[in-house]
Amino acid sequence: MNLKTSRLDLKLKHTFRISRESSDVRNNVLVEIEHDGLTGFGEAAPSPHYKETADSVIEALSRFPLEVYDDVFLLEDILNHAVEMLTPNWSAISALDMALHDLVGKKLGVPLYQLWGLNPSRTPQTSFTIGIAGIPEIQEKTREAADFPILKVKLGTEDDEAIVSAIREITDKPIRVDANAAWKDAEEAKRKIEWLAGQRTEFVEQPMPERSPGMRQLKRASLLPLFADEDSRRPEDVPRLAESFHGINIKLTKCGGLREAMKMIHVARSLNLHVMLGCMIESSLGITAASHLLPLVDYADLDGHLLIQGDPFAGVEYRRGYLSIPTLPGIGVTQHQ
Repeated sequence: MNLKTSRLDLKLKHTFRISRESSDVRNNVLVEIEHDGLTGFGEAAPSPHYKETADSVIEALSRFPLEVYDDVFLLEDILNHAVEMLTPNWSAISALDMALHDLVGKKLGVPLYQLWGLNPSRTPQTSFTIGIAGIPEIQEKTREAADFPILKVKLGTEDDEAIVSAIREITDKPIRVDANAAWKDAEEAKRKIEWLAGQRTEFVEQPMPERSPGMRQLKRASLLPLFADEDSRRPEDVPRLAESFHGINIKLTKCGGLREAMKMIHVARSLNLHVMLGCMIESSLGITAASHLLPLVDYADLDGHLLIQGDPFAGVEYRRGYLSIPTLPGIGVTQHQ
C-alpha cells in the first residue's frame, strides 16, 4: 500500500472564535492510501491545543512504513502498529484509520455503516455552531442559521449572558452551550448554568479546564447535563469522566479515528454516559467519515464542513436538521476536481 499526504487548507466563511483562539483558515491534511487501483481518503484536523499542526501530521505519517503491508483487511495489525509508533500524534493516526476504513469499504463495495450493521435512518439531529463575536455579528449568524433546529453557542467571555440574550432576541430554538474550558471555577460555572437553565439550554460542554477538581461538585449541583470535550480524548479517559460529567463528546481527529471512537462509545455506554459525536472544522471528508457512527450516539455536532468555503469533497448531506449518510462504498465521498 502506498501512502501520500498533502496540505488541505480550508478557508472559513466567517472568522471562527472560541474562548482561547480564532481563525480564518484551518490547516488540515489530506491522506490518500492507494492499493490495487483503489484509493482510500482520510483527513487530519490537527489542533495546536493538542500540540499538533499540519506539519507535524505530515512528518509523523512520513515515518510510518505502510508499504510493508499488502493486506488492507489487517486493520488491527496496521492501526496497533500506528498507535505504537505515532502516539501522541492522534490526528495523524485518525487520518490513517479513516483512509484504511474507506479502502476496506471500497474493496467490499459497502458503506461503512453497513459494514458495521448500523441503520442509517437512526441518527440524531445535528447542531449548528455560533462562534464568539460581537453582538450584531452573532445575531446575523443566528439569522443565517434559520434552517438549523438546534444551535451550539460558544461561550467563555465576560459577555456570555449578553451573547445568549442576543440570540434569544432572534430565536427560541434549543441551544447547547460550549464554554471550551473557559469558566475558571465551579462557582462561576454553577452561577452561569443556573442562568442558562432558564434559557432553553439542553446541556453545557466542558465548563471548566481539563481535570478540574471542582467538576465532581459541579456535576452534583448542576441544573443541566454536563458533557466532557477537552477532557474527553481517548478511550482510557472515559471511566474517570463518569464521576464528573453526564456525557462525553467524541471527535475522530482527537481520539485516533473510527476504531478508537467505537471503543469510546462502548465504554461510555457501559458507564451510562450520554454520547455526542463532534468535530473540528473539517471538510466533508472528515465529517462524512464520522457520520457513519451517528446511529450509535445520542447527539450530533457535525457541522464543520458547513463553516468552510469551497469544500473539496462532497459526501454527507444536510436535510431538515439531519445528516443523510451517503450509500457509496467506504466513507462515500467524491472529490471535487
